[in-house]
Amino acid sequence: MLSLWKKIEYWDQTLLLLINQDGRNAFFDSWLPWIREANMWAPLYLFLIVFAIYNFKWKGVVWVLSIIAAVALSDIVSSQVLKEYIGRLRPCNDPFMQQYLRFIIKRCPVSFSFTSSHAANHFTVAMFIVTTARHIIGSRIKLFFAWAFFICYAQMYVGVHYPLDILGGTLVGLGIGYAFARIFNKHFYLHISDVMPERKQM
Repeated sequence: MLSLWKKIEYWDQTLLLLINQDGRNAFFDSWLPWIREANMWAPLYLFLIVFAIYNFKWKGVVWVLSIIAAVALSDIVSSQVLKEYIGRLRPCNDPFMQQYLRFIIKRCPVSFSFTSSHAANHFTVAMFIVTTARHIIGSRIKLFFAWAFFICYAQMYVGVHYPLDILGGTLVGLGIGYAFARIFNKHFYLHISDVMPERKQM
């Protein structure tokens, strides 16, 4: 069992270095550290809050509160349960990895590494939105998954998370996001007629 974990850890470290070292370029060095910050993705989520409440009224409020509750749970599971229980050092805090990494942000977070809370939280949001609004917005809504992945890729690129951390956080987020979405759809399903009430009279 220990030998298997060593192999997984080796490939996890190797993939991180491929992303952090071999995948480097000037554009990523300039933009990826910024992409992962809240001031980049918060405006999009703020727009979604306003859009949902404006168009779906009280259902929009419930939709927003459901996302907040789902993210709160995913953050607790990732940050306060898994990270503290597993206690894996971030690559930028690991003395072995520090000698190989390019560290391109100002500081390395002091919290543990597994699982990635960025991955858990953003994939919770993506899964919830896709599951509850795909029938209204269409297939392009799946781009929320790409958005979440891009943020997570930035976490690996700057050296604060291993790929396995991202995978673990992604699974947490997808599971919690889907569970909350199923509950929401069962009780408050969003209809296109909620946006266009005149259709009810047709």
